[in-house]
Amino acid sequence: MEHNCPLNRVQLGYHTWNLLHTMVANYPDEPSPQKQEDIYQFFKLLGRLYPCQACGRDFSHLLTQRPPVTNSQNTLSEWLCSIHNDVNQKIGKSIFDCNRVNERWRDGWNDGSCD
Repeated sequence: MEHNCPLNRVQLGYHTWNLLHTMVANYPDEPSPQKQEDIYQFFKLLGRLYPCQACGRDFSHLLTQRPPVTNSQNTLSEWLCSIHNDVNQKIGKSIFDCNRVNERWRDGWNDGSCD
């Protein structure tokens, strides 16, 4: 990969998923109604503004079918993991075990490799 070059579709997706999972990992356990609305609107806007138009349309369609579950960090993390797995399945990537989503994105692996 050349340095200082625009991201291609694969790179953009990889970095976007990292951002989304990190945001959701840090979402409150008991979010205020305003925080719930903010994250819902963020996901809606992401689908509309995403640089890959086909990806954004697909994401918006997934949001319509399965809106974000914003009432806690755990439910939102599970929702995003499920949505990410839908995308992975569509593009032929492996499915992630959503039971380990907080271990991966919030707490670090149980084996201590992130310490």
